[in-house]
Amino acid sequence: MFENFEKCLINTSGATINLLKGGEGFPLLLLHGYPQTHLMWHKIAPLLARDFTIIMPDLRGYGDSSKPEGGKDHINYSKRAIAQDQIEVMSKLGYEEFYLVGHDRGGRVAHRMALDHPHRVRKLAVIDIVPTYKMYVTTNKEFATAYYHWFFLIQPYDFPETLIGSNPEYFLRKALQQWSGNNLAAFSPEVMAEYLRCFSKKETIHATCEDYRAAATIDLVHDAADLNQKITCPLLALWGAKGFVGRCYDVLETWRERASNVSGKALPCAHFPAEEVPEETYQALYDFLVN
Repeated sequence: MFENFEKCLINTSGATINLLKGGEGFPLLLLHGYPQTHLMWHKIAPLLARDFTIIMPDLRGYGDSSKPEGGKDHINYSKRAIAQDQIEVMSKLGYEEFYLVGHDRGGRVAHRMALDHPHRVRKLAVIDIVPTYKMYVTTNKEFATAYYHWFFLIQPYDFPETLIGSNPEYFLRKALQQWSGNNLAAFSPEVMAEYLRCFSKKETIHATCEDYRAAATIDLVHDAADLNQKITCPLLALWGAKGFVGRCYDVLETWRERASNVSGKALPCAHFPAEEVPEETYQALYDFLVN
């Protein structure tokens, strides 16, 4: 799936990051979401690689990247810490500025990265999210029902870990099925097997719970401290017209509360545009990045 991409392991100050790199042109960092890995980009990365140098890491805690302990207040899975990994990765690869695209959890890392390191991010695209702080402070029944996992995964260790670990394949398949709008055909057997290989590891289940625990604690502290700080680079918001975010938020207006230059649109899918509607996702990203 990734011909002409090279595999790298890069040590940062907090983790060892597994990634693939390929293509030519201005660097483009692609960050995946839960419960996936860098593999989620496999349908569009070869297309983007015709015009950009593509860097696709597994976030710390996911895939074949390392899984450090959560630390006090889950600080090691704060979006600030995860973003710092990627800043160091890009520096070690020789890229001081780059384009940035993040889906789901990767979008939340990307949001924090653009706030903490505005001089590094030239353009930012976020896929099927609105800011974490906004979602938590506007929680209602519909949100809690659709995003039940936000409230399940943050429960104290080792309650969610034990339940997921008893049958990780069932949990993974049900999650992808629900969030894709019953479109499991978007995930080939080969891709599903790789997601399952990574997600089934006990340390991955724990680390990804820590990601969500951080989102409900230390990340909210960080977000509250800079609510008046806006992202200054151009921001593209893409979302699934059939998903929760598109149904329940005015996505563009919500992002305009946190960014100065916002554009975007809905795509004809649910939560996984890069896998459900890859051609439309690629074209939207390409148009934004080259213009």
